[in-house]
Amino acid sequence: MALDQLLLDILACPEDKGPLYYFEDEDLLLNPRLKRTYAIRDDIPIMLIDEATAIDDTEVERLLAKAESQGITPTFDPDDGA
Repeated sequence: MALDQLLLDILACPEDKGPLYYFEDEDLLLNPRLKRTYAIRDDIPIMLIDEATAIDDTEVERLLAKAESQGITPTFDPDDGA
C-alpha cells in the first residue's frame, strides 16, 4: 500500500527539515543531501534519526537516477511560499 499523498506533501527529514524522495517499491524515503534513507515498515515511515541508514554516493546516485527516470519528485518544494 502506498503512503497517503497528504502525508507525502508534508513529510520532511527530521534532521534538516528538507524534502525527501519516496520509493514505494523499495519501502524507503531518501534524503540525498544527508545521504540517508528512512525505512517504511507496515506503511509507517520510520522518521527517527537514529533509525536512518547512511548510504554511499553510488547508492544516492542510483536512487536519484531512478527518481528521474520514473518521475519521482521530492515530497515538497522547499522554495514554495518563500
